Amino acid sequence: MVTIPVGGDASPWLPPEAPLTMPVQTLRAGALQNASLPTTPRAMTLRRTAVIGGAALLTLIATYQIWWVLRGGGIDILEGILLVLFVGLFAWIAQAFVGALAGFVLIVGRHRARLGLESAQALPRLGTRTALLMPTYNEDPERLLAGLQAIYESVQATGQMSQFDFFVLSDTTRADIRAHEERAFAALRERVGGGANVFYRLRIDNRERKAGNIAEWVRRFGGAYPQMLILDADSLMTGDTIVRLVGAMERNPDVALVQTLPMIVNGNTLFARMQQFAGRVYGPVIAHGIAWWHGSESNYWGHNAIIRTRAFADEGGLPELLGPRPFRGTVLSHDFVEAALMRRGGWALHMVPNLGGSYEEGPPSLTDMLVRDRRWCQGNLQHGAVLPAKGLHWVSRWHLMMGIGHYFTSPMWAMLMLVGLAIPLYKAGLGLEMFTLPGFSPSAYWREQDPERFLWVFILTMSVLLAPKFMGWLTLFFDRDTRRGCGGMVRSFLSMLLETLLAALMAPVTMYVQSRGVAEVLAGKDSGWDAQRRDDGTLPLSGLVRSYGGVTVLGVIAGVMAYLISPSLAAWMAPVILGLLLSIPIVAFTSARGPGLFLRRMKIFSIPEEHTPPTVLVRAAELRALPAEHVVPPEPHL
Repeated sequence: MVTIPVGGDASPWLPPEAPLTMPVQTLRAGALQNASLPTTPRAMTLRRTAVIGGAALLTLIATYQIWWVLRGGGIDILEGILLVLFVGLFAWIAQAFVGALAGFVLIVGRHRARLGLESAQALPRLGTRTALLMPTYNEDPERLLAGLQAIYESVQATGQMSQFDFFVLSDTTRADIRAHEERAFAALRERVGGGANVFYRLRIDNRERKAGNIAEWVRRFGGAYPQMLILDADSLMTGDTIVRLVGAMERNPDVALVQTLPMIVNGNTLFARMQQFAGRVYGPVIAHGIAWWHGSESNYWGHNAIIRTRAFADEGGLPELLGPRPFRGTVLSHDFVEAALMRRGGWALHMVPNLGGSYEEGPPSLTDMLVRDRRWCQGNLQHGAVLPAKGLHWVSRWHLMMGIGHYFTSPMWAMLMLVGLAIPLYKAGLGLEMFTLPGFSPSAYWREQDPERFLWVFILTMSVLLAPKFMGWLTLFFDRDTRRGCGGMVRSFLSMLLETLLAALMAPVTMYVQSRGVAEVLAGKDSGWDAQRRDDGTLPLSGLVRSYGGVTVLGVIAGVMAYLISPSLAAWMAPVILGLLLSIPIVAFTSARGPGLFLRRMKIFSIPEEHTPPTVLVRAAELRALPAEHVVPPEPHL
């Protein structure tokens, strides 16, 4: 008979407390400690000059070409705005391109993993204890704990379980899920033989959200554990990888954090399978590139990373932010800020993208991705208050600026498109006579300015934008197992084409929603804090209409206006208009399991983990398939 304890901090499922002081940091004072660290890779100045300088050179070349197209007759206000937007957006994609190029070279050259994290080497013998922390907020308990049990058993298989404790850190607020969570945890302890090293803590006061959840554990129990490994509710990691990460921390006393590259797995819907293919094929190229030039100033993505507990306690206490709503208050995107503060305190942070054995699950639909993205939008825009903090390393500030800039690219792309349309309309005359221009076409106008340069700029921009995907696909030539797991070169190429096409159709919706999100954040609207859906991405027709009805109406208006001006204009704007107009059927189709499973049978969007899945994934799937009470999180709303 399982005894269910009273929820809250009185739970008996906790070890003796080992308090650790974790002071709140200030952003108004501080100095960078240890500008050079023992684990800093060689030639970092040269690497960063190559990436940033290469992106700047490409941007300068493209800017000169577009300036030459615009310069005839002088540059007016609209053309000046277009030039500024173009420079900002091209610089954005140019940096991604140069970083991906570096990653491509590293993968093809089979460079050695950083910090001695070579998966071919024997497992190290550990001498310190590590806590694995799984925060949860209104998640399905059976699903969550099935994943944790799979990780537990994988660690157990390494023969070093005595060095690990597992904590479920619950911030759950719904009473029905909370009761289910406690029953499921009691059952988990019985399944793992009494669970002497498996603990559960329910936090009643949810202040500071996930960051506060981790900080509360550090202040109560962190003194007993030199390392903590942060998981997410959908995280899965192999025991081998976990042991290697702990070994790296023991060997490198200057390192505060090692971030792995989690591979997206278990996708069933078409959208989820798109994401997992993109992450598996394009992701390593991008990750290897950024790890190469970030060096010991890498970033933190909030999960599937190991952290030195003392470094986190000393430097990671987050202050309340000042300013107008919703910028003030709790730091939402806490991981970037915690990384910046730990580096300010003199600790190294590394990304090791080629370690393997680290997995997560992607959102099942565009709707779920955009709901999560809205929260990240608010959190990243908050970082504007962190940028001026004293003592931050310039690369840490770069991370913060990139996070902020990501959410301004959508409104900037929208403005670039509108200004690029407005200039030919203005030149043609904005009176009623423009409705009698059946042959009017913005592309024809731009070609007339300088046909060769216009075509050259277009080809250069599209090449820089799409090249990281192509480089990711090319790496399959050099990795037989991954190539076979992705269906071979032909099927993987078809997968890349289909992913690019679907992403292009969804891009106008994403641009609209992200632009709206930026406007809402700047207007003071809070994103809230909701549980995420993990498996099912479908919405009823009423939910689709509520979420995307406005997008569809915008597509209708844009299409009608473009056609009235000129059929040629409507044809030129067709990719954007179709994406908006077909948003409901596109989201419905990509959110469904049927198309995704059909493509799986065809080995489209295939990944190696589907054909030769690691034991931890197989075991998690087996446990999740067992009959159990199921709790469904609330339906997402855009």
